[in-house]
Amino acid sequence: MGAGSRFVAAMIGRKIDIPREMIDRYPDLATPTYRRGGLPVRIAGMVLGANTAAAITLWKTVFVAPTTRLDAELLLHELRHVHQFLEHRAFPVSYLWQSIRYGYKRNAYEVDARRYSASRLDTVDKDL
Repeated sequence: MGAGSRFVAAMIGRKIDIPREMIDRYPDLATPTYRRGGLPVRIAGMVLGANTAAAITLWKTVFVAPTTRLDAELLLHELRHVHQFLEHRAFPVSYLWQSIRYGYKRNAYEVDARRYSASRLDTVDKDL
C-alpha cells in the first residue's frame, strides 16, 4: 500500500463488506456503504471522551472503528441513523443540538436508534 493509499485510508477508512449471513437475515443492512477506520470514528471518539467511537454514520456511510466487532445490534443501530439522515435535512444540526442539550445517551436520535435496533433484534434495550 503506497503513501497515498495509506493517507486515504487514514482519512476515510477502507471499504468493507458485511458478512453474507447478516445480510441474509437483515437485507436492508446492504443499503449503506461500510468503511473500517478513518477520521470520523476518531473525531466522534474525541467528542465522547474516548480514543474512538465504535461507529458513526454520515449520510449513507457507516464508519466502524478498527477494533469494533461487526454485529447486528450495532449495524441496525447505525442503519437507523442512515434513515434519520435521509428523513431530515437538518438531521446533523439537530443531532448535535440534542447531544449538547441532553447528552449522548438521552439524545432523541440515539434513543430512537437503540429502540429500532432492539425491535429488529426482538430484545429489550436496558438503556431506554
